Amino acid sequence: MKDNQAKYPQLRFKGFTDPWEQCKLNEITNHRGGTAIEKYFEKDGQYKVISIGSYGLDGKYVDQHIRAISNKVTDGRVVHAGELTMVLNDKTANGTIIGRSLLIEQDNKYVINQRTEIIAPKENFDSEFAFTILNGSFREKVKRIIQGGTQIYVNYPAVADLSLELPNIEEQQKIGAFFQELDATITLHQRKLAKLKELKQGYLQKLFPKNGSKFPQLRFAGFADAWEQRKLGEIAIRVRGNDGRMNLPTLTISAGNGWMDQRDRFSQNIAGKEQKNYTLLRQGELSYNHGNSKLAQFGAVFELESYNEALVPRVYHSFSVTAGAQPKFIEQMFATHRPDRELRKLVSSGARMDGLLNINYDDFMGIKVWLPSVAEQQAIAGLLVKLDNTIALHQRKLEKLQELKKGYLQKMFC
Repeated sequence: MKDNQAKYPQLRFKGFTDPWEQCKLNEITNHRGGTAIEKYFEKDGQYKVISIGSYGLDGKYVDQHIRAISNKVTDGRVVHAGELTMVLNDKTANGTIIGRSLLIEQDNKYVINQRTEIIAPKENFDSEFAFTILNGSFREKVKRIIQGGTQIYVNYPAVADLSLELPNIEEQQKIGAFFQELDATITLHQRKLAKLKELKQGYLQKLFPKNGSKFPQLRFAGFADAWEQRKLGEIAIRVRGNDGRMNLPTLTISAGNGWMDQRDRFSQNIAGKEQKNYTLLRQGELSYNHGNSKLAQFGAVFELESYNEALVPRVYHSFSVTAGAQPKFIEQMFATHRPDRELRKLVSSGARMDGLLNINYDDFMGIKVWLPSVAEQQAIAGLLVKLDNTIALHQRKLEKLQELKKGYLQKMFC
């Protein structure tokens, strides 16, 4: 080990005061390289295969359901409990995967494919600590030695020659265990959030009719009447123009997050001179952003709730609803993607240069929607809003935990 300059982290566990020492990765680990094992892939093979697609962004193994048989070639590349694997290339030039590491906790369950390296920590390098530092500050160093163009890679000898700072083994174990517990808490919250989102999707599918039916699969007690089919334009009133006030919040629609201030989404107000033509939207009114995205291929509709008034892009199709419809119900109806079938028919030539679908206001108002009584609309919307609020609460908790981890990573490592 080399100690050219004494280094101390900002935050430490009680009882540890010694400086951290600098060393190279190859001084504290052994390694074994991968090779092409595709010809040994079999559906019922005993080993789970670790390849480029196995590295999740959360540091977890992604099971691609690829298995390999046991033989001389694969047995020599089996990963043992307490060892780590590192991916040495990436599918794109973005570098989202390259240099990521997995910590293997089960013996003789996994085998590596080519372009992945097995890293075996020596006795002075704790595995859990190694997992945290290799996926943290060390990975940033790995990304600085990337080679290639559209498909980037690193050579492991160059990786092994990179330096990192280490405390003594006891402090490593404390830090490693701390981050393992924090990661477990984050994973638990991620699972809770995923289940809540899945629950909402289930309700969306069951609370609204499908396949031309006039009756949904799931209903609140006391509601039995058939739903009525209407054109959207029969229950909507167009909203456009503004009254000249330019000091109102300037918003945009995100398919995943709903209404967002442009400064929060784009770090600035992007309206520019076009703001004078924006639409004044009031609380309870809705807009249809007819831009396609991964989450909303045919656009998204959201009610304005958190603001009394706001300015929104005039290219949105903005509208209010009549007394026979509830705005939150209309928003949730579009979240089911039931209207997508009709919207697909309206798209004449895909996305325009500005990313918007060629769906004009009149055609949009011509799509057919199914409506129950106002009371049933309110009941459905009320349930889904409660779910949305619970999802948002868990999302905020998860984000706080992720920020907490980020802060600890900055303060507990040199």
